[in-house]
Amino acid sequence: MASAQVLLVALLLSISIFYAEGGALQYGFYGTSCPSAEGLVNSAVTAAINDNKRTAAGLIRLLFHDCFVEGCDASILIDSTDGNTAEKDATPNLTIQGFDVIDSAKASIEAVCPGIVSCADIVALAARDSVRQLAGISYQVETGRRDGTVSLSSALSDFPSPLSDAQTLTQNFNAKGLSLEQMVVLSGAHSIGKAHCGAFSNRLYNFDSTSNTDPSLDSSYAANLKAMCPESNTNNETVTDLDLITPTTLDSQYYSNLINNRGLLTSDQTLYTSSSTQQQVILNANSYWWEDQFSDAMQAMGRIGVKTGSDGQIRQYCRVVKA
Repeated sequence: MASAQVLLVALLLSISIFYAEGGALQYGFYGTSCPSAEGLVNSAVTAAINDNKRTAAGLIRLLFHDCFVEGCDASILIDSTDGNTAEKDATPNLTIQGFDVIDSAKASIEAVCPGIVSCADIVALAARDSVRQLAGISYQVETGRRDGTVSLSSALSDFPSPLSDAQTLTQNFNAKGLSLEQMVVLSGAHSIGKAHCGAFSNRLYNFDSTSNTDPSLDSSYAANLKAMCPESNTNNETVTDLDLITPTTLDSQYYSNLINNRGLLTSDQTLYTSSSTQQQVILNANSYWWEDQFSDAMQAMGRIGVKTGSDGQIRQYCRVVKA
């Protein structure tokens, strides 16, 4: 009997070591090694959003931009050096906000659990907490990611563009293991955030040989955008909300805007004008449907190209690769 108990203990120990060190993500990964980790992330996120509600949009965008380049490994957090221009200094990432929130959460965690919690997990948890605060949507995040050691601005060469059509977007997402349906659902994050004139001026002037303005853009909406972004200065620093109706609430209003030809970016409106995605836009205009699908899609995105087990490292400072 005693030997059987010893064998059982050994088996359980080997299983726990596998999950803690050996591979797959899991819920509650830090339950024993750093039980306060998720609470500390939530505290940092809550404080930042209470100070500026728009910080939440930056933290959700931060996860997307991280996961789509080299996987969800916090490579977007690494600072450039004299010999290397990192991801965060590539053009698509220059307007991202939230880096300071990740730094704050990491510092709090390092003070109580040094060398345990990855920056990649903090990014995923911060996005989850931002979704909960802006939309009231709760979902669990699997943890156990490790941090990457490489960050190259050149890696964003095929990053989804605000000028992309539905076919290109579908291909971009499929390459990351995400479906067309998940692509449309995740695009709903454009219910929050802002865009500079340069991201949508292609729809306002000299659109094509037959039309000066994109015909899929509501005429009154187009007039307002032209007033903000005159043809003589479409590269100015003016910004406008991606969703004029509920700009600080993460909700399904985004899809209603598309149906009414009030999607701001080409990559937004194309989801309704394209026959391959139009029905998905109509489905997601139902808030109950979209909320349920969005939480699942965020979880799926958080699994893209993760590093686990002995792969990667746990950075002490999220901006610097550990030597």
